[in-house]
Amino acid sequence: MREFKYKPPRVHSGELRTPVAFYKFVPKEGPEPGQQEKETIYQCWAKIDEVWMRDLEQAKANGTLSDITIVIRDPHEDFTPSNKHFISIDARGYEGQRYNVKSVQPNLQDPRFMNVIAEVVS
Repeated sequence: MREFKYKPPRVHSGELRTPVAFYKFVPKEGPEPGQQEKETIYQCWAKIDEVWMRDLEQAKANGTLSDITIVIRDPHEDFTPSNKHFISIDARGYEGQRYNVKSVQPNLQDPRFMNVIAEVVS
């Protein structure tokens, strides 16, 4: 029989240290079309993962070098991220950059969290 050995979870709530905001663009009121302003939908704490060194060459080939993985606590019915939403990250090195949600995946190892994959919008 195999001996049980405890493996701690990969992500825990103490690693959620970066404030992020999910928002969407809405048309401005007025006669000028195309003008947009952002409306904040949801704010939370997150863990930001960039492309790992072992995946760097593959990311260069795919053009996904600027993609990031954001791990957030699962908000259940309060908010569901979609590819129509944008993300702003309140941390040094990320200010002024806007990320578009690429995909949302539930974390199957730990159902308390969800993974959001986002790409830089130019």
